Amino acid sequence: MRTMLRTVLTSICLTLLLPVAYGAGEPKAKDFQRVVDDAYAKYKDVKEGKNADYIPILATIPSNLFGVVIVTRDGKIYQAGDVDYKFSIQSVSKPFTAGLIMAQQSPQVLDDKIGVEPTGLPFNSKMALEIYPSKRSVNPLVNAGAIAAVSLVQATSEADRWNKVLENLNGYAGRPLTVLEEVYKSEYETAFGNRAIANNLFNYGRLYSEPEEALRVYTRECSVGVSARDLGMMGATLANEGVNPLTKKRVLPAEHVPELLAIMATAGFYDESGEWMFTAGLPSKTGVGGGIVAVVPGRFAIAAFSPPLNEAGNSVKALRSIRYIAGTLGVGVFGANPE
Repeated sequence: MRTMLRTVLTSICLTLLLPVAYGAGEPKAKDFQRVVDDAYAKYKDVKEGKNADYIPILATIPSNLFGVVIVTRDGKIYQAGDVDYKFSIQSVSKPFTAGLIMAQQSPQVLDDKIGVEPTGLPFNSKMALEIYPSKRSVNPLVNAGAIAAVSLVQATSEADRWNKVLENLNGYAGRPLTVLEEVYKSEYETAFGNRAIANNLFNYGRLYSEPEEALRVYTRECSVGVSARDLGMMGATLANEGVNPLTKKRVLPAEHVPELLAIMATAGFYDESGEWMFTAGLPSKTGVGGGIVAVVPGRFAIAAFSPPLNEAGNSVKALRSIRYIAGTLGVGVFGANPE
């Protein structure tokens, strides 16, 4: 099964070498900058959506912030808008920790101990634990699976577990990241739903550390501060087969990148993942902090940030700008899909 998946994704990646919709051959620097500028101008005045408020501090983030960035696999950056503003990474952190488990152990361990199937339910669903009894956590990109993922990281203590999670995120970003402590405090103090998920997973034998330890590490992971440019670099590391374009450090073995991108393609947009792949065709991950990163395998990443979300928890302006760029450049993994 894994060999077949790798063969299919490799074939898909090779099709991306065909001419793109924006012009013959690979986009040039002026093409990248122009499409980023166009996306920013097209969506900067959109007023739809609202900030997440179930984490109280997220409701206080200025809703007019908006940034768009492309980072190529060789580290070139094309940007517009508020690309330096530090916001909480939230669920965009999840695939990178899933990658850490793959790197430490193996994709098979991730599948066996957590699962890789999309739930078809909201990201914070407790029902999924009951309707998928053989897996419980189901997928590392929903809350249950992500809490299980941090508990599965090989570590000698809670501090060691957290340090490994943070160092891994640093490796993808190519710079030291820090926790936004006010976000952590706000999120941890109101984490009643996630605490219930952690305790239920522990009860079912699908959590691999003490529940409160897993909850604390998971919440700190979600509270890490990143910019749209950071997300672009993290995505570009995946586009560059697991090697950070700037530091040249390998963060994820190249042979595991297809599996991680497959998980992002099937579950990265919460319960809008099918719609996203239908329209944009790129493996991606979103977060309720307003960030989204999308990967064009072997070529570049597109990232965007804007706090107001739609009903599924995805940033309205970020998803539209990435969809516009993907469609304009014709880089969906299934072929050109102009907007």
